[in-house]
Amino acid sequence: MSSSTIVKRVAQPITPDTFRPYGQVIFASADGKPYDADDAQLCLDQGTPRFYIMRLHHRGRKFSRMTRHQRCTQCLGSLAGQEWLIAVAPPGQSNQPVIDDIAAFRVPGNCFIKLEQGTWHAGPYFEQEAIEFYNLELSDTNITDHDTYDLGAGEGIEVEIVV
Repeated sequence: MSSSTIVKRVAQPITPDTFRPYGQVIFASADGKPYDADDAQLCLDQGTPRFYIMRLHHRGRKFSRMTRHQRCTQCLGSLAGQEWLIAVAPPGQSNQPVIDDIAAFRVPGNCFIKLEQGTWHAGPYFEQEAIEFYNLELSDTNITDHDTYDLGAGEGIEVEIVV
């Protein structure tokens, strides 16, 4: 991608308010707390839910592809308290993310994120050699609900997350 324009996004600390346009941030709560709006509001009714652990390897902090899942929400969190990064763009009717709306976040290891249906995302990214993540989505999400847009091919852009 030597001819790409690099667009930089500074990774901001994630909070429920800053992440709201893209989904939810879920932190620990007291055992026995009644279900409320602070709990992950899930949409997994269009198939069989799949909860699994995936091992990802370091791949830098640059990307040109963003993906969205329109049939389900997706939850991601790291194991062993590892901090990680994610880039997101709000859901919308367009077949591509809006470049000016791409934001990046630092996600601490003491929470997880829930992506709204249709939220464009790239990552997780991290500095460690590898991190294990838990992932909640539908069993066929990566086959039937994996809408990817290539910013490099479509816009000549590569995004770099700056820490």
